[in-house]
Amino acid sequence: MNEIKMSKTLITGANSFVGSNFIRFSCIKSIDEVSLFENKPADIDFSKYNIIIHLVAIVHQSEQIQEDEYFRINRDLCLNVAQRAKDAGVKQFIFLSTVKVYGEYNPVSGPWNEDSVCNPDDSYGKSKYEAEIELRKMETPDFTVSIIRTPLVYGVGVKANMLSILKLVDRFPVLPLAKVNNKRSFTSAENLVAFIDRIIEKRASGIFIAMDEKPLSTTELVKMISKYLNKKIWLFRMPGFIVRMGKARIPKIFDRLYGSFEMDNSKTLKLLDFRPPLSSEEGIQSMVESYVKIKNA
Repeated sequence: MNEIKMSKTLITGANSFVGSNFIRFSCIKSIDEVSLFENKPADIDFSKYNIIIHLVAIVHQSEQIQEDEYFRINRDLCLNVAQRAKDAGVKQFIFLSTVKVYGEYNPVSGPWNEDSVCNPDDSYGKSKYEAEIELRKMETPDFTVSIIRTPLVYGVGVKANMLSILKLVDRFPVLPLAKVNNKRSFTSAENLVAFIDRIIEKRASGIFIAMDEKPLSTTELVKMISKYLNKKIWLFRMPGFIVRMGKARIPKIFDRLYGSFEMDNSKTLKLLDFRPPLSSEEGIQSMVESYVKIKNA
């Protein structure tokens, strides 16, 4: 453990959500950050570092972002950084990927796992998956490549979709989210940091899924959030035909609330000999408390 604490680590992606949480919660104390939007990879001295944690990515689909841009940032820039890190003698390259490499919907065979066939169906998932493939080709005994796939990450300073759900519960006392019997996997930022620390400690190579121990239904998630917001909410059940109509017309919103997106990371847990330190409820509590603190500041 002392060796991992002294590892000189560089995060590519300054002031990112995951990076900020890594600095806050990791047992590693020697951590630098660099912005790849302000610095070219050729200008960075990678030789000072043992470990690179690559977080730079275009994440959210937008009509304003050209498809080529996803591949330029998520694949090409990543591979450029990895090659320069390898040439500079960096020992381990950790790439934060996504479960979107599998596709949008769980197969009928059940939850995805580390060995499931990948069939990404958007530019984000495709660009991340192509980066994964090329990174694995670069691996040598002296250059370990560790790929971490995560479902939605939440925690201190949360943004994007989870923040939207937080605000929804905070602002509306009545919601059509009772008895939603879906299963969605999530990742507490603190658990993700613990996964990364463990991967560094073991210098583990391969593909890993980092997530909380148990999936949550939307109903369970909303109830946990309201509990720690100290707000009373009334949930009612949305008629099935409206849910089906909503999924057909505005699938992105309705699938996130009513659909399932479940993972199985038993292989990762076995390989790392690891269990996430936080329960889902503890992770949600930490997130909500930080949200309230920021809101009231």
